[in-house]
Amino acid sequence: MTISTRGAAKAPAVLVLEDGRTFRGRAYGAVGETFGEAVFNTGMTGYQETLTDPSYHRQVVVMTAPHVGNTGVNDEDDESKRIWVAGYVVRDPARIPSNWRSRRSLDEQLTAQGVVGISGIDTRALTRHLRERGAMRVGIFSGDALADDTSLLARVQQAPEMKGADLSAEVATTEPYVVPAIGEKKFTVAALDLGIKGMTPHRMAERGIEVHVLPATATADDVYAVNPDGVFLSNGPGDPATADLTVIKAVLERRTPLFGICFGNQLLGRALGFGTYKLKYGHRGINQPVQDRTTGKVEVTAHNHGFAVEAPLDKVSDTPYGRAEVSHVCLNDNVVEGLRLLDQPAFSVQYHPEAAAGPHDAAYLFDRFTSLMNTALMEAERA
Repeated sequence: MTISTRGAAKAPAVLVLEDGRTFRGRAYGAVGETFGEAVFNTGMTGYQETLTDPSYHRQVVVMTAPHVGNTGVNDEDDESKRIWVAGYVVRDPARIPSNWRSRRSLDEQLTAQGVVGISGIDTRALTRHLRERGAMRVGIFSGDALADDTSLLARVQQAPEMKGADLSAEVATTEPYVVPAIGEKKFTVAALDLGIKGMTPHRMAERGIEVHVLPATATADDVYAVNPDGVFLSNGPGDPATADLTVIKAVLERRTPLFGICFGNQLLGRALGFGTYKLKYGHRGINQPVQDRTTGKVEVTAHNHGFAVEAPLDKVSDTPYGRAEVSHVCLNDNVVEGLRLLDQPAFSVQYHPEAAAGPHDAAYLFDRFTSLMNTALMEAERA
């Protein structure tokens, strides 16, 4: 990626997809060039949380909502210390943000962090193209990076694909840190940072959990050095087929309560012996209907995933760690959205129960995790 922070408002820009389709508009954010996987997000709000979600590393995000940036950018809603998207695509950016919490415009924030974007294009046409053809590599070029379409297309086609990408270590913390419990401490959780969002340990802290956030490279010894009552597997970017499952298998063998979300759901699935596959264009937004098959309830949920677990929906499966079943399913396309072990305390979901941004329908999952840890502690005391 090469960028300049000058002249973004006026510079012409072009978006080039790997299949040759192009869209012309104006630079938004930094001027220069960037490459990534083109994906679309259907959320009408929550762009600040989206931009700072590490799961979007190496992805160029197309916003389907036509107006973006209306509420500006504040200093409270970031989900990490930086913007992670590789590029940003909007149709009609706000000229003047309006919100009492706003500190700067979205354009200013993108420019300051060197994020190359494009505005003024037909994002509906682009989204329809990605739905029909699937997520694909893309480049955004503006300013001195502009050239003839043939040479730009060749550069896009040389960019790395998302399939086979091992990215967790690129976005995770390099040093452990602790998020203290709010109020009385009830449990200790070791959270494996695969691209964790800031709101996730906060949601656990609200429930009296002291969260030890560990690097993606942490070993089983590192996990158990904090004497955890439970282990959490976070969201994150990349292809789950590239991940090392050693720590997860060690947790399952010790029967420690385990909760995974998003990328963590995929890793639990692979540890249980299920496969994973790349979705055609993924689920990204804050309005995805999911059914909790254990209760029958339907919840509206926040998603950001381009891969999914391949597990049977119609039966209980035998795994090396006991029986497992699909606990949640997407009502749009029957994609597996959760797993549950029946013979030990482990479960996961494919979406984001921390609700940043998004609805709060899935907040009960953190309570389900605390319930598993509480049961495990009582059983240990009786033994």
